[in-house]
Amino acid sequence: MSTGRNRSRRRVPMVVAAAGAALAMAVLAACGPQDTGADQMPSTTTSAAGTTAPATTGAAPTTAPGTSTPATTAPTRTAAPTTAAPTTKAPTTPPVAPAVMTVGATSSQVRELQARLGQLHLFSQNPTGYYGAVTEHAVSDFQERHGLTSTGSVSQNTWSRLRSLTHQPTHKELYPPVPAKPAGKLDPRCMTGRALCVSKTSRTLSWVIDGKVQATMDVRFGSQYTPTREGLFHVNSKSRDHVSTIYHTSMPFAMFFSGGQAVHYSSDFAARGYAGASHGCVNVRDKAAITKLFDQVRVGDKVVVYW
Repeated sequence: MSTGRNRSRRRVPMVVAAAGAALAMAVLAACGPQDTGADQMPSTTTSAAGTTAPATTGAAPTTAPGTSTPATTAPTRTAAPTTAAPTTKAPTTPPVAPAVMTVGATSSQVRELQARLGQLHLFSQNPTGYYGAVTEHAVSDFQERHGLTSTGSVSQNTWSRLRSLTHQPTHKELYPPVPAKPAGKLDPRCMTGRALCVSKTSRTLSWVIDGKVQATMDVRFGSQYTPTREGLFHVNSKSRDHVSTIYHTSMPFAMFFSGGQAVHYSSDFAARGYAGASHGCVNVRDKAAITKLFDQVRVGDKVVVYW
């Protein structure tokens, strides 16, 4: 009796052990598919774990390309250039036309401009070919009167409009004769030899040879801060195309007589007249007259500056 009971007691632990082993194997088999399918969409198959494992491992390569849709996102990205296009449109305000002529220019075209403005009674001086302050004001006046942008510079629109309202200037309009200005009373020192006789009273320069006046021209002098020196001097050097080393301005046909002071042509004097002043030199505004004078004057000739 005791032997049979002992046998039955031994069978019970063996059955329990076998059942525990079977349950452990079932749990281990179910973990694999849960881990491998954790980042994917839920599968519609809910059968035993052994059949879902191959399905999920096989679905991974096929579902990855399907979920990413590069074909549909590409068109939305190419739309960006079309939305940026309006920012590259040309401005609605037209650009200002470049100047054809402006302050500082010297040319035959500027002379023609001045003559045409003179026909409209906007430029009262003789044409000089130099674009100075007087010409700038005349151009601004013309532009305001005819509905153009007042810049004082001549654009292509301004030039075309002016040409349409005027005729081609004649030679006399371009180069009007300069009336001879009577010379002031000559200083006694000018009555002998060859002398540039400069009168501050009449603001004239007379070229005198042996007491006879050969030519007379308008001149201007330095300001009160840079006065033109008075006295008897002599031409010590000549420079046809001189440029001031102090003020860096052009001094054509310069005839030096006292340090840096010289008789020379002044385009500023030609344009502005007596509204300006020199830095001490004797400015001449008639270019043709001083060109001829420059060729006649010699180094050593007298220069007399007086009141």
